[in-house]
Amino acid sequence: MKNKIAFPGLGIGPFTVSESFSFFGFNIHFYGILIALGIVLAYLFSTKKALKRDISSDTLLDVILYGLPSAVICARIYYVVFSWSDYKDNLLDIFKIWEGGIAIYGAVIGACISTFIYCRVKKINFKRIFDIGAFGLLIGQIIGRWGNFINAEAYGRETSSALFRMQLVNQNITVHPTFLYESFWNLLVFLFLNWYEKYQKFEGEIFLVYVTGYGFGRFFVEGLRTDSLWLGPVRISQVVAGICVVTGIVLIFLGRKRAKSEIL
Repeated sequence: MKNKIAFPGLGIGPFTVSESFSFFGFNIHFYGILIALGIVLAYLFSTKKALKRDISSDTLLDVILYGLPSAVICARIYYVVFSWSDYKDNLLDIFKIWEGGIAIYGAVIGACISTFIYCRVKKINFKRIFDIGAFGLLIGQIIGRWGNFINAEAYGRETSSALFRMQLVNQNITVHPTFLYESFWNLLVFLFLNWYEKYQKFEGEIFLVYVTGYGFGRFFVEGLRTDSLWLGPVRISQVVAGICVVTGIVLIFLGRKRAKSEIL
């Protein structure tokens, strides 16, 4: 499928974006390529961070190999739970993940669960791994969100005035490019983490800053989206984002206070 897109506020387009291409009879989706690219770059960058924390690249690779399937499964479960009305009468559709329907918060939760279990079994400090993982998660999210652009999905409500407004010519609508907002915000958080790292006071703090920073941006971006998962009258991702921000701030404050008292 080809999507015709323009950014009229920036004077760009319209231009055509293909969702996939054929390679020796196989249909290859660009979204999948971007996800794979994100994983590879996340691993390569995180490896450098791991070496500084006395974590081997093999250990990090194990974490990723266990984390990926766990992330996919939990991302699907998360989506299905909050879209139950779409699946309750067709339970087999739950397994048709190739038709779409995953959630990033579910993926992060799944990756954290598998990583925590792995670290407990291998007797590795899970907080140290989580700190390293924060950088990798952000890289994956920064790149992966552009898959939404290629598929012309996960966009926001219609607008005629936003500078970065995106025109979906095929659908005859002009919308907020929420994929772009979130990708750019994640880039800012990524840069901030790299700067903040030298001021880290306790293990796990980098991950908590990631959770807080990402949650803060996601709360506002989610408010613009038209495909949100709902929990009654509220958007579930805004609820989770709000919890992440509040919890993150509290734990960072308590952690730094404890670190300071230990020094004294």
